[in-house]
Amino acid sequence: MRLLEKRSLAVELQQNRNKVTSPVSLEESLRNTSKTNMLAASKACATSIEPLISNSNALTFDLLDTQRIFHETHIKKLCIDYRLRFLDITLFKQDFPVEAINAIQDIEKVHGLSLQGMKIAAPSKTFSLKNYDDPLLFAPLGNNYYYLIHQWGNDVSPWRKWKYWPIKNAVTFMIFSLVLSALFTWIMPLNKLGTTLLWAPFIVFLFAFKSIVATVAYYFFMLGKNFNSEIWNRPFKEN
Repeated sequence: MRLLEKRSLAVELQQNRNKVTSPVSLEESLRNTSKTNMLAASKACATSIEPLISNSNALTFDLLDTQRIFHETHIKKLCIDYRLRFLDITLFKQDFPVEAINAIQDIEKVHGLSLQGMKIAAPSKTFSLKNYDDPLLFAPLGNNYYYLIHQWGNDVSPWRKWKYWPIKNAVTFMIFSLVLSALFTWIMPLNKLGTTLLWAPFIVFLFAFKSIVATVAYYFFMLGKNFNSEIWNRPFKEN
C-alpha cells in the first residue's frame, strides 16, 4: 500500500508547508526577510560592530531555491509528527557525509559568506547514538525561516508517525486512552460480572479509562519521557 511506503521527510515537509502557505505569500515574506537581513548586515559592517543577526544568514534571495525554504512552524509540525528534535548543529554527534559538507561549501561559495547557526532535525538518538534516519540540515534566514541545505540517511517509515501519535501531545494521549478504554469495554464480557445494570458498561469504561491514563502516564513520566510537542526543540537529554 502506498500509505505504508517509506517517504522522505523533506518531501513531507514541503507538503506540510504547501498546505498552509501559498507560493505568493511565501515569496513575499522571504523577500522582506532577505532585505531586512541584508540591511542589518550592511549597517553592522559599516559601523565595525559584530552583526546583530548572528542567528541568521544574509543569503541572496534570488540565488535560493524557494522550494527549500521553510518556516519554523512547518519544521515544528514535522518534528512533532515524527518525534524529532530540531537542535543546533553543535549538538549533533554523528559524522557528516561528504555530500552534506559539499552542499554547505557550495552555498558559502555562491553567497560569499560563512554559514552560521545551522540546525538539524533528526530523531533524538542521532544526537547520541550511531544510527540515524533522514537528518535534515538547515541554515537560518531570519524571522524564523530556514533554508534546507541537505538531507541524508534513510527514508523514514510511515509507521514512525503512527507509533508516536499517542504521545504527540496531551490531546492525542487522551484520545488514545479513550479509544483504548472503549475497546476494552467492548470486549469485556459484562454478563460475567453478575449485573444487569444498564449503566454497567459506562462504569467499566470509566474504570478502564482511569486505570489506563494513570498507569501509562505514571510509567511514561517516570522514565523521563515527554510529549513530542514539548521536546521537539529541547537540547536536554531524554531517556
